[in-house]
Amino acid sequence: MEYAVITQDLTRCFGNFTAVDQINLAIPTGQVCGFLGPNGAGKTTAMRMLCGILEPTSGSGQVLGYDIATQNELIKQHIGYMSQKFSLYDDLTVTENLDFYAGLYSLSGAAKGKRIQEMIELTQLKERKDQLVATLSLGFKQRLALGCALISHPQLVFLDEPTSGVSPASRRAFFNIIQDLAAGGTTVIVTTHFMEEAERCHQIAFFSRGKLLALASPDELKKTTLEGILLELILPDPLGVIDNLSKLPYVKSCSVHGASLHVLAEDESCIQQLAAYIGVQPKVITPTLDDVFIALAKRQESEVPV
Repeated sequence: MEYAVITQDLTRCFGNFTAVDQINLAIPTGQVCGFLGPNGAGKTTAMRMLCGILEPTSGSGQVLGYDIATQNELIKQHIGYMSQKFSLYDDLTVTENLDFYAGLYSLSGAAKGKRIQEMIELTQLKERKDQLVATLSLGFKQRLALGCALISHPQLVFLDEPTSGVSPASRRAFFNIIQDLAAGGTTVIVTTHFMEEAERCHQIAFFSRGKLLALASPDELKKTTLEGILLELILPDPLGVIDNLSKLPYVKSCSVHGASLHVLAEDESCIQQLAAYIGVQPKVITPTLDDVFIALAKRQESEVPV
């Protein structure tokens, strides 16, 4: 298998603070990899190192076969990058923004015009191509920013929380474009807070406190991460019972999901014990990525030395 990104114990420190701590990534070419985790987990710092923007403190990595420490300028020539804050010009139209970015990458003549039209089609902005960016909705600006990041035909594109602040419909439309890119052979690395987006990735890299807790497909994570049986309890006040349930010897963890409580128990023999204790019959459920992340975070906490 060909890999777009490989890292070995990649680490970045800021003074005494370790933002990214010995992460090992292997991201195949032509896949969408989601970097998932809370704010401050190390996702953006890891991405900036892979882009060649930030030098690692230790460890090593290769992006598209180039060393991230010594060949970062070559990496920049073959990737696209879309930051959290879109770098667009409000006083230019959609087409003019694309034309500007095409010029930065030395595209010219018929090749430039063809690529601009391809990006307008890809991002579904044909009806907005002559509209000033200042008048666009956030969702349309998001699509244009993606088009600008792709104008140079990058083999790999980095998207840093690209759908933050846009509607669910815009997020779905955006991810449809991302999946089309991957189907065409472009590798995509995207940071996200949204589990529904992570579900659509080929691989998920779970980050927490600078550590890479897991790297696998959504299905694989759900099948292998949780050790035990996951139960759902529908309760009028799940918050009111979570502390007592967490203390039961056969309960590994509890988390609130709306009006329900997800309980990770040791095995099926615990179902009737739990039903007798709480007065509600538990239902066996398939884990969500939320459950996976909670389990991974709790496992990390238990491994931290006191």
